[in-house]
Amino acid sequence: MADEVRHAAIRGLPGLADLDDATLAVNDVIGASRELTVRAARAMGMNTTDMAAVHLLAEFGPMGTTGLAARLGITQASTTVLVDRLERAGHVERVRDTADRRRVVLTETPAAREANRAAWYPTIREIDDICAALSDAERAFALDLLNRLRQAMERGARSGEAPSA
Repeated sequence: MADEVRHAAIRGLPGLADLDDATLAVNDVIGASRELTVRAARAMGMNTTDMAAVHLLAEFGPMGTTGLAARLGITQASTTVLVDRLERAGHVERVRDTADRRRVVLTETPAAREANRAAWYPTIREIDDICAALSDAERAFALDLLNRLRQAMERGARSGEAPSA
């Protein structure tokens, strides 16, 4: 019932009355992802921006504060405050870059890696179980659909506006 109410509210917005049910289902998945992120951040004892920073370091590896700021979409000054907070909490470390010893990069700590794993692993395993049960045809369809949806979202993120339908 909550989905129906939420979907009716979305369709009540200007220009969205004719949204496809599948579009609303994608919106529901995005919303569930946001809620999972909030719960995981809470479990790790941090806010969602801090958790996003730790997640980016886990996904992309060590990077400088400038790179982290760009990926988070926040200012260099805000990133410095964020990194100071994460360092005090034991989630990140500032280390010398192995390629350029003059450069300092950020890396997640083993404790942050374990907390991140504990927060996300059960859901990732459950999603993997669902995906592993797909037939070859279902998997091919799902991969194609998800890739096209991701590309649409990336285009929207690059343009700074919503992608066209």
